[in-house]
Amino acid sequence: MTQSLPVIVGFGGYNAAGRSSSHQSFRRIVLESLPIEEQQNTVVALACLMALVQKTEHGYTAVDGDLLSPAEVDTRFRKAILDGTLVRKTELFDPSKVPGHKRIAFDRDDRSNVVFSMQKRDLPSALPADWQISHIDNGRVTVAASAASSYLIESHYELISKASGQLPSGFEPSAHYASRFHPRGLQMALVGASDALHSTGLAWQAIVDRVRPDEVGVYSSSALSQVTEEGFGGLMQGRLRGNRTTAKQLPLGLNTMPADFINAYVLGSVGHTEAITGACATFLYVLQAAVRDLRSGRRRVAIVGNAEAGVTPEISEGFANMGALASDENLSTLDGVDQPDHRRASRPFSQNCGFVLSESTQYLVLMDDALAIELGADIHAAVPEVFINADGVKKSISAPGVGNYLSFSKAVAAAINIVGEQSVQKHSFVHAHGSSTPANRTSESHLIERVAEAFDIYDWPVTAAKAFVGHSLSAASGDQLMSALGTFHYDIVPGIKTIDSIAADVFQERAIFPLEDMDVSDRPMHVAFINSKGFGGNNATAVVLGPAPVEKMLAQRYPDQYADYVARRATVRTHAAGYAMRADAAELDVIYRFGEKLIDDAELVIDRRGISVPGFERDVLFDISNPWKDMC
Repeated sequence: MTQSLPVIVGFGGYNAAGRSSSHQSFRRIVLESLPIEEQQNTVVALACLMALVQKTEHGYTAVDGDLLSPAEVDTRFRKAILDGTLVRKTELFDPSKVPGHKRIAFDRDDRSNVVFSMQKRDLPSALPADWQISHIDNGRVTVAASAASSYLIESHYELISKASGQLPSGFEPSAHYASRFHPRGLQMALVGASDALHSTGLAWQAIVDRVRPDEVGVYSSSALSQVTEEGFGGLMQGRLRGNRTTAKQLPLGLNTMPADFINAYVLGSVGHTEAITGACATFLYVLQAAVRDLRSGRRRVAIVGNAEAGVTPEISEGFANMGALASDENLSTLDGVDQPDHRRASRPFSQNCGFVLSESTQYLVLMDDALAIELGADIHAAVPEVFINADGVKKSISAPGVGNYLSFSKAVAAAINIVGEQSVQKHSFVHAHGSSTPANRTSESHLIERVAEAFDIYDWPVTAAKAFVGHSLSAASGDQLMSALGTFHYDIVPGIKTIDSIAADVFQERAIFPLEDMDVSDRPMHVAFINSKGFGGNNATAVVLGPAPVEKMLAQRYPDQYADYVARRATVRTHAAGYAMRADAAELDVIYRFGEKLIDDAELVIDRRGISVPGFERDVLFDISNPWKDMC
C-alpha cells in the first residue's frame, strides 16, 4: 500500500545563532565560509534582531540615532554580533552572583536568649513555640528565642559552569508580542512556531481550508517544563522565598504548554494535539509521532517542535552536580590557563569535560506530499522515518547503552531502501548528538564506526551543532535538523570549529570530523542522519532526505501534476521571500490570537456523519470502518 511522504514545507525558530527560517542561524554558524555579500546580509539581519539597529525607509538607524548603510552596520557592529551569538558567558543572570539563602544556626546557652527586633507585620502567622514577643514603638516588636534555632539569610553563590547557549544578546521574545507574563519557554514557543508558519509562504487559512479540522496536528512539548519564575520555578520556590504563588504558575508550568499555546494562540486549532518527552531526544519523539500520523493518513498537516528555556541557575546547578556540565575550572585545566574560554566551552569529539546548557525553540511545518503538491508548497526536505529504541538494563540512568545502535542502524538501512546504497555511501552525513562529554565522544564515534562498517561507508562526514549553540535539551535535535537543512541549501557541512584536534579515543577510521567548514559542492549531500542520545535510554535517529531526492520522488509520483506544481511553487517562494525580508528587519509578525472570538459550542452541528465546526471550511467526519469486523 502506498503511503504519504511527510515533507517539510516550513521551518523556523531561534537559538544562540539566530533565527532558523531562511537559514539565518546556519549562516551565522558558517559565516566565514560565505561570500562577502551574504556575510554582510547576515550580520545586518542579526543586528536588527539584536536591537542594535532598526531598519527605516532610508537605511538603518542605530540606537544613538546615526543613519547607517548596510556596509556601515557590518563594520560597526560585526564584533558585537559575533560576541553576542553562539555559546558564550551567561548573560541572562550573573552566574558569579546567583541570589540564594544560607542556613545558619544561633546557638544558645542557659544564661541568655537570642534577641532581635522586626516589623510586627513580618511575623510568621504560626509563631515558633520558643518565641517570646514584646511590643515596642512604630509597629516593631522584639523577639526573644529561648531555644537553639536555625535561620535562612540572603546570600549569593557562584555557578561552577558559566557558559551557555542563549538567544542572541538583545533579542527579547516578549518584546515582539503582548507576552502577558508568559514563562520564557512559552514566549519562545509562540515566536518559534510563528516563524515556521510564515516561512511556508502560505496563508494558514489557505492550508486549513484544504483539510478537515482533525487532519491538523500539533506535536510539541518541553522536557523540563517551564522552570522560570512565571512557571514551576516560581511555584516551587515561592513559600521558601517568602513569596506568594500565583494562579498561573501551575498551569503555565506544564510540559504540554508549548503545544497548548500553539493550538490556542497561534493556530486556533481543534485538531490533534500531542506532547511527548524523551529527555534530550524529545524533538525526535514528537517528530516520530507526526511522521507516523502523516504516513498513515490520520493527519495531513503537522506543526512539530519544542521550546526549552532551561538556562536557569537551578537547572545549571542540577546538571553540574551530576558532573555533566563543562565547569570553568575543568575548562581552564584543559587549556592550561587561569581563565576559561567560554566561547569554546562545547567541544564535541575532542578533549572535553561536559556539555553546555542552552535554550532554543525549533519548529517544522510538515504536510503529506499530495497536499504539498496541491498547494504549491516549497519542499525543503522529507522525513520518511524516525526510529526510537531504549537501552535495556542500565548500570546508570545517564550512561549510554545499546539502544542507539538499533535506532541508528535502522535509519541507515531505511535510507538505503529509499534512495539506494550509492546515495547513502557517497552523499549522506551525520548530525551527531555530540554532547561534548568524554563518554559521548567514545560511545557515539564507536556507534558511527560500527554502522559505517556494516554498510560499507567510508569518509562519512560528521558534524555537531552543539559546538555552536550548546545543548538545548528537548530542542537539541531541532537545532541539528535546522543545521542539516542549511547544509542541503548551501553545500557546507559545518566544521567543529571550537576544537583544535580530535581526541585520541575517538573512532575515526570511516568517519570525517572536519575542524573547518567542509565544502561538499562536489559531493552534494542528499541524506542527513539526525542522531540523539538522551538520559535514561532515550535514543532516536531520524532520516532526512534533501530536496534533490525528494523532487525526483515527487516528479515520479505526480508526473501529470508536477509542472503545474512548480509554477504554483514560484508564487509561494515569492511570498516566503517577502517574509524573510521583513524578518531580517526584525519584523517578526508573531501570531498571538488572544482575545479573538471563541467557538460557540451551541453552534456545532452533530449528526451521524460527523461534526460541523463554525469557522472551518470542512467538517470532521466520523470513521465508520470497523477494522475488527472479522472478530465481530
